Amino acid sequence: MSKIKPSKGAPYARIMGVGGYRPTRVVPNEVILETIDSSDEWIRSRSGIATRHWASPEETVAAMSIEASGKAIADAGVTPEQIDAVIVSTVSHFKQTPAIATEIADKIGAGKPAAFDISAGCAGFGYGLTLAKGLVVEGSAEHVLVIGVERLSDLTDLEDRATAFLFGDGAGAVVVGPAKEPMIGPTVWGSEGDKADTIKQTVPWDDYRDGTVEKFPAITQEGQAVFRWAVFEMAKVAQQALDAAGIGSEDLDVFIPHQANMRIIDSMVKTLKLPESVTVARDVETTGNTSAASIPLAMERLLATGQAKSGDTALVIGFGAGLVYAATVVTLP
Repeated sequence: MSKIKPSKGAPYARIMGVGGYRPTRVVPNEVILETIDSSDEWIRSRSGIATRHWASPEETVAAMSIEASGKAIADAGVTPEQIDAVIVSTVSHFKQTPAIATEIADKIGAGKPAAFDISAGCAGFGYGLTLAKGLVVEGSAEHVLVIGVERLSDLTDLEDRATAFLFGDGAGAVVVGPAKEPMIGPTVWGSEGDKADTIKQTVPWDDYRDGTVEKFPAITQEGQAVFRWAVFEMAKVAQQALDAAGIGSEDLDVFIPHQANMRIIDSMVKTLKLPESVTVARDVETTGNTSAASIPLAMERLLATGQAKSGDTALVIGFGAGLVYAATVVTLP
């Protein structure tokens, strides 16, 4: 018989607060058209994107995260000292080590929490949320800060007609803490590694270091393959998340998909047969694709503008490079 005492975690977990940060520079499509042969109409029709935010040198991954985290902590009604773990999802922190989460934890005054980074692309927020829920319920942490942050402008090839217009920068954060009833549903997540090459970094860092290539690495993708996968396969995953939570689409108040492409979002809404009463996040129009930051940024904007309210039931789903995905139903803070 084991001598280990059982964990004393909370019965359930919830999102307690949310915060976001968008860089001050707003970049319209006209700027993108300076380096690719396209048009504003083509970009809008293919992606739904009109503008995106690009970070200045001072708006680092850490700086944006700190701003978003401060808002999330205040919104949650806790203090930085109460944060027991910091999870950061990003692909644009260029230091292999240490994890940027450690710097962020220190700068926000969190004391000595567990702190680590994860790399799960555009599904990173969902992965981080799932880990945070587990920590709270298991008892390893009472309050967990989950951050999705990207400076994808650093990894954008402005001459690549397929991707130059897609990416933006920003940070979104939530605080996850204890709950007395289920407020974060089961996560449906997974990967399809056989399709990993459809979204990838152009070359490894060491190829650039060794002079094998002269062009700085960037993110590239096979647009049509990604579109088909997202539209057909991710709608199935979203439905599985609803089923796992024991609710139907008619029970939803809000739908917050990864802000990859307006056409993907609209197709998923149609496939899922969401009622017109469901508020759908379409933050991609003015924010672009911010990868791991897109869901918390969209969540924060919906709540700030009154399009969603505290206590609403929301379906969130992220999907991207890997190809990886994660979907769950949550109660909004």
